[in-house]
Amino acid sequence: MSEQPAWIKSSHSDGHGTCVEWAPELASDRSVPVRDSKDTSRPPLTFSVDAWRTFVNDVRISALPH
Repeated sequence: MSEQPAWIKSSHSDGHGTCVEWAPELASDRSVPVRDSKDTSRPPLTFSVDAWRTFVNDVRISALPH
């Protein structure tokens, strides 16, 4: 039996389960897996490293619309 990867919740989680998680162990030099923490049974979405980096940076500087 294989061990499940560790999923890391966003530090911007509101405490009500409305957040995303990512799995560094599954990330590669080309893609980053991201999933909805409310429904972990669904397959993760996969983003390019550049798209994920841009998203995280935009969240960090509050550049995304609310």
